[in-house]
Amino acid sequence: MAPRSTDGLTPLELEIMKVLWATGPGGVQAVRDALAPRRKLAYTTVQTMLNVLWRKGRVRRALKDRAYVYHAILTRRRALRHAVGDMVERLFGGSAESLVVSLVESRHLTPEALARLTRALERAEKDADGDR
Repeated sequence: MAPRSTDGLTPLELEIMKVLWATGPGGVQAVRDALAPRRKLAYTTVQTMLNVLWRKGRVRRALKDRAYVYHAILTRRRALRHAVGDMVERLFGGSAESLVVSLVESRHLTPEALARLTRALERAEKDADGDR
């Protein structure tokens, strides 16, 4: 069966991807061991989830000594971009500005962080002007 791509990751899929991003390629037992301090999962559960990620096209697998080794294809950056975009769309009606206002009002975004954001926006604007 050929892997196919679907959007989004479930919470458990994300935990497994975080292991692969942090440790690099690994087999079922290695991923299970890495998850163990936070979550006790059966070997077969981890195996099933890795196969789901493979079918979704989020990981690649290669047979090595009668067991599959899984490699992350989906990058952390792309997963983050999708998750943030999904959140902005679902919770803020597509308005990134509403998200930022919410972060400021809830004090999750400090004045220092807001200043860094402003500088990043200014750099992005300058880069866009340079591309014209």
